[in-house]
Amino acid sequence: MLSRTVPALPVQDIEAGAAFYAARLGFEVAYSDEGFAKLRRDEAEIHLWAASDESWRQRADLANEPICSGAESFIAGTASCRIEVDGVDDLYDELKRADVFHPTDPGSASDTDWGTREFAALDLEGNLLTFYQRR
Repeated sequence: MLSRTVPALPVQDIEAGAAFYAARLGFEVAYSDEGFAKLRRDEAEIHLWAASDESWRQRADLANEPICSGAESFIAGTASCRIEVDGVDDLYDELKRADVFHPTDPGSASDTDWGTREFAALDLEGNLLTFYQRR
């Protein structure tokens, strides 16, 4: 039986990422170091991991020296997750002040054809967070 998932999102700067989640999205920073952060809000948990390897920039011959650390800085902001919430419209109203909505935001949470009401936000790096409620 599967019971819970915890998304792990790549960011270049753990300290700045954790501060963003705390100040703008209302998460508590439960743990943070230079390579990892654990964030919580109510029952939701998100992990941030450092995608901060810049060594790929110095490689002259990428064909023969492939990028392979798995933590390259260009990975930051390429992930997404969906977070189920109670009161999606209330959360939308709360986050209006935080300036975190996706650029295509229609001005409110929206009903989907697949049975949810949801809205999208972006973190500091551009990772996509979709907050949804089942209808």
